[in-house]
Amino acid sequence: QVQVVESGGGSVQAGGSLRLSCAASGRILNLSGMGWYRQAPGKQRELVATITYGGATTYADSVKGRFSISGDNLKNTVFLQMNSLKPEDTAVYYCNLDRLTYDNGNSYIALRDYWGQGTQVTVSS
Repeated sequence: QVQVVESGGGSVQAGGSLRLSCAASGRILNLSGMGWYRQAPGKQRELVATITYGGATTYADSVKGRFSISGDNLKNTVFLQMNSLKPEDTAVYYCNLDRLTYDNGNSYIALRDYWGQGTQVTVSS
């Protein structure tokens, strides 16, 4: 199996910063990219930022210039530096593994969109 552990969420005042971390572990054979999505109460889950294995990044328009995603391919980890936080950034943030192949001990398993449990980010005004 693959484990995805997120950390770094919390509560902060508007204008503050937080840094989220996500580490994927297990017998991972291939991973095309990782990313962060968020879901606010009553809203659909939305993309925040992604990074490919090659380092290409994408950002939601709402976070461009404020958030920065980075990763460590060797450790299958991804980070999200969030600056100038706004109350509308309040949500549960989920780590996403894009195209994943892992060894379950019996065979190779290929999946897409493997999710972490989420970490709460609350920004107060």
